[in-house]
Amino acid sequence: MERSLRGARVATYVYFVLCGTLMGAWVVHIPAAEERVGISHATLGGLLVLLGLGAFVGMQVAGPLTDRLGARVVVPTTAVLCGASLVLPGLAPDPWTLAGALLVFGACNGGLDVSMNAHAVHVEKAYGRPVMSGFHATFSVGGVLAALVAAGATSAGVSPVATMAAIGGGSIVIALASVRALMPAASATPVAEETDATRTAGDVKHASPAVARPGMAGRVWLLAVLALMVMLCEGAANDWSALHLRDVLGASTSTAAFAYGTFAAAMTAGRLLADRLVARFGSMAVLRHGATTAAVGITLVALGPWMWTAFTGWALFGLGLAGGVPQLLSAAGHADPAAAGANVSRVAGLGYVGMLAGPAVIGWLTHLVDLNHTFILLTLLCVTTAVGARVLRTEPDRTPHGETAGVGH
Repeated sequence: MERSLRGARVATYVYFVLCGTLMGAWVVHIPAAEERVGISHATLGGLLVLLGLGAFVGMQVAGPLTDRLGARVVVPTTAVLCGASLVLPGLAPDPWTLAGALLVFGACNGGLDVSMNAHAVHVEKAYGRPVMSGFHATFSVGGVLAALVAAGATSAGVSPVATMAAIGGGSIVIALASVRALMPAASATPVAEETDATRTAGDVKHASPAVARPGMAGRVWLLAVLALMVMLCEGAANDWSALHLRDVLGASTSTAAFAYGTFAAAMTAGRLLADRLVARFGSMAVLRHGATTAAVGITLVALGPWMWTAFTGWALFGLGLAGGVPQLLSAAGHADPAAAGANVSRVAGLGYVGMLAGPAVIGWLTHLVDLNHTFILLTLLCVTTAVGARVLRTEPDRTPHGETAGVGH
C-alpha cells in the first residue's frame, strides 16, 4: 500500500509537470504565432481571453467528470487531449482558426488542471499530511522546462510547429505511461470512515469533517472568492512587473525582465517550503501570514522609489502568494471528498477568472493613476485575503507540535 501511494504521488508530480510544460510551450511561442498570423497586440489580447474562456469551461466539465469516473480515467484523458491540441495554435493560419485552436487547447488544459488537482487532494488525504504545495511547485518547473526546450530548439533552427508537436507527442507518451500509478476512484477514503489518526495528522484533517455540514457549499464559494483575489494578484504580477521597472523606475528592458523572474522564483521557492509550514502551523496561518507578507511586498513596489525596493517587493509578493492557491484548492477538495472534482473546479474556475482579470484591471486603472499606484489595489486584496483566511478554520487547525513531529517530508 505504501509503495502504491508513493507511486501515486510521483505520478501526480508528473502530471503537474506536464500541465506546466504544455502551457509553457504555448506561452513561449506566442510571439511566433502573433507574427505568423499577422495580428496586433490588441487582437492577440482578445484571443488570449478565449484561451481563458476555454480553460474555464474545461474546468467546469472535468470537475464533475472526475468525481463520477475517477481521476485514473479523466487525468490521462485530458493530458492526452492537451498534448494533442498543443500543436493546433502553431498550425493556425489566420485569426479565426487561432481563436478556435486556443479555445480547444484552453479547454483541454483546464480539464487537466482540475482533474490532477482533484487527484492531488485524494493523494494528500491518503498521506495524512500536507503535500499540495509541492505539486504546484512542479507546475512551475514544467514552465521552465518548456522555456529551455523552446530556446534550444529555436537556436537549432527547429520550427515552432515542430517543437510544439514534439512536446505534445512526448507529453502524450509520458501521460499514458503514468496512468497505472494513479489512485483508482475507490482509493479515496470515505469521509465517514476516517480514522482518528487521519483526522489528526497535520492540517489535512482541517477540511475533512466526518459528515458534510450545512453551509458547505457556501464555504466552498468563499474559498473561490479568496482564490479569485489571490490569482488576480498573480495575474497582475505576471503581466505588469517588468513594465513597472521599465516605465516607472527607468530600468532597461533586460533588467526589467528580472522583476518577473524574481517574483516567479520566490513563488516557486515558497511552494517548495509551504507544505512543511502547513504541517507545523496550519493552512490558515500560512494563508494569513502569506497574504500579509504579500501586502507588505506589493506596497514596497507601489511606493518605493528605488530599484532595490522593487526587487525586494516583488520577491516578498511572490513568496507571500506562494501557499495561497494550493491551500484553497486543498480545502475545497477536502470539504467533501465525494465531490472533490466539482468543488476544486469551482475554486479553480473563479480563481482563473481573477488571473485573467488582473492584468485588465491594472491596465484600466492606469487611465486614472500612475502604474505603481494601481498596485495599492493589490495591497487591499492581500489584506482582505489575510482577514478572510479564517474560512480555513473549521475545527482546530493543527495538533500540538509534538504530535506532528513525524509529519515533515
